[in-house]
Amino acid sequence: MASSNVPALDWSWGTTPATAAALIAGGAYSTAAVGAATGLPASYALLVGAAGAAAQAGADLYQRRPHGHSAARCAGWLATGGWTAVALAEHTVLTWATTGKWAAGTAVGITLARGLVRAEETARTERASRRLQKWANGQAKDWHERLHRLFRLDGHEIEGVKPWAGDVGYTVRVLMPSEAPELPADAIRKLAVDLKLPKGGSIQILDGEVYGQILIRVTAKDVLAETIDFPEDVTETSIYQRIQLGLLPDAEPADFPLTDVCALEIGQTGSGKSNTINVTNGQLLRTVDAVVWHLDVTGAGISLPWLRSWAVDGTVDRPLIDWTADTIEEAHIMLDVAIAAINTRKAAYQDLMHDADDDKIPVSPQVPAIIIVVDEIAELPYEILTKLDTVVDTGRAARVRTVISGLRATQDVITAAMKKQSRVRIGMRVSDPEELNHLFPTGGTRLNPKAAAHKGSGFLSAPDEDDVDSEPTPFKCFRIKPKVINTISPKLAARRPAVDAISLDTAPGRYYASRWGRILPRLYKDKKLSPATLPYTELEILRPPLDEVNGLPLTGKGQPRNSGAPRPATSGPAGERPARFGSDALASLLKAPAATATETAPAPQGGEGTEVIRAEFGRVLEQAGNLTNPVPRLLADAHQHVVAAGGRIHTADLATRLNMDPLLLGTELGKLLRAVGIERPGKGTVRAGADNESKPGYQQETLAAALRAYANHHAA
Repeated sequence: MASSNVPALDWSWGTTPATAAALIAGGAYSTAAVGAATGLPASYALLVGAAGAAAQAGADLYQRRPHGHSAARCAGWLATGGWTAVALAEHTVLTWATTGKWAAGTAVGITLARGLVRAEETARTERASRRLQKWANGQAKDWHERLHRLFRLDGHEIEGVKPWAGDVGYTVRVLMPSEAPELPADAIRKLAVDLKLPKGGSIQILDGEVYGQILIRVTAKDVLAETIDFPEDVTETSIYQRIQLGLLPDAEPADFPLTDVCALEIGQTGSGKSNTINVTNGQLLRTVDAVVWHLDVTGAGISLPWLRSWAVDGTVDRPLIDWTADTIEEAHIMLDVAIAAINTRKAAYQDLMHDADDDKIPVSPQVPAIIIVVDEIAELPYEILTKLDTVVDTGRAARVRTVISGLRATQDVITAAMKKQSRVRIGMRVSDPEELNHLFPTGGTRLNPKAAAHKGSGFLSAPDEDDVDSEPTPFKCFRIKPKVINTISPKLAARRPAVDAISLDTAPGRYYASRWGRILPRLYKDKKLSPATLPYTELEILRPPLDEVNGLPLTGKGQPRNSGAPRPATSGPAGERPARFGSDALASLLKAPAATATETAPAPQGGEGTEVIRAEFGRVLEQAGNLTNPVPRLLADAHQHVVAAGGRIHTADLATRLNMDPLLLGTELGKLLRAVGIERPGKGTVRAGADNESKPGYQQETLAAALRAYANHHAA
């Protein structure tokens, strides 16, 4: 059902005291003018003035305003009613004398109203300050006595007590005596028991700004246990500002920068990881100088809630997510465009960087940052991970950054480059402390998963305002729901910038314009697209050709720096160039006759055979002399069937095509892959078939990597 963009009526009184006084005076003048012409009795004006004064007195009494202020306001109502009554009785409202008195009274009323409000605000602030000081003095006295009673301290000084926002706790600043500069090891437990903290409360003891000073942080309310709704404030922000995910235990913002660093987020199923990604999306879309790209090959789940208002409801005229890669092929295209944009931007915006006196491109709505949000990284093949590493390593100066998310914080999921370059680490709820230890570079060994046990809570480590990496700290993420996304989408869509033309003026960039024509039919098979999508889908749809060997899109440029290209042959006939085992050579190898099981070439007369091959089914065991085709036949056949199936296939379906037993096929292919050190991503599961189910299977990228490995081994 389409949502409406009609704004709701606002019945609130958004007037200032001066405006309210002017409205009352204007109402009195209008009443006198109309009433004099229609014969309105003067007593009515006196009745209204008296009623207004009585209501004002009641309101002032309820708000505990000073009696003098209340008397002044009531006098204003009575004066207004008296002037109106005289004007009605004498029919003189349109004379200069009566109008002059009205104008003078109005000016006095406006000035008086503003003065009274300022005086009351000052008095209110002073009262709050006195109450806070009284509370702090009482707390300081109690803490001085508590530290002496529990730890036999003498000579210590309570320098101050500061409450936190939201009334969830406070910080005690203590100057310790020289003979006892620290509290004992069991101080936290003793203090918590003495304060009788509720469940979820905690004590934290930190070093102060000078030696001998300690900070005792008392959490009296469990912020992590509460549900914190996504803020209704969606005003414009900049990518230069910090991205707020939620709240820390002291109710301070849990935020991180993203202009110069990348982010890495880990969380097990049910931890609130997807909600955290959506909160990140919402905060990124508030910016006016960053475009958001998504890479999610498991159904584009992180994109669909944000595309609904445009693709289905039609309540906005542009997509909030600028690009969504929902397949491996589309992911290759996106990353090729990103890598090419990085290279192009660095050269094209030299003058812009010179004018800003910075070695990084200054972003703006005209030259926005590109933020690539990646989900389910374990499902991505080696070639995609390599290109992501290139973006992570080279995109800082060009303002192309990543937010990468996965289910586990293990080495087989997170590459070395991703971990090294992602200074922002977000670890949602996990079961094993070892995963937190692997994710966080410092402090991980001291982390306890129970400190962030609630759903939607986790640990955050990020550079602070001084660019110093903070220790991982528990936080609670905002909660954002689909209806909230639908509500804020029209507000966010209006501020979406476009990718600058220079970034798209590359060979891969020609596939950018028709991206939605390729993507939307896959995402919304059974739904009718809104008319708002027509400007994006009526273009000529361009699809890059696929490499015959590995099935990867050939976009022209934008390949990663370390693409795993095979090494050249080191020898050859004089005058000939050394042969290289690239894609053309590998294609030739696949077309050459393959070695069959237990095939033996005849030995030449007079000596041992030099063209001998001994093998078992699907795996070459030993070879000598010149080998026509070093690639195992089973591996080559399996790769061709996987490419024909669209790049992914379940083991059972592949076994049917090869006319083999599935168990035997899995065993033999596993041997072939392990022989050259190739591992299947995602523990060997792939999403394939008509139902897109996740079952054991193979990806064309995995088998292509094995083919290249066999070719490289033979070349060496």
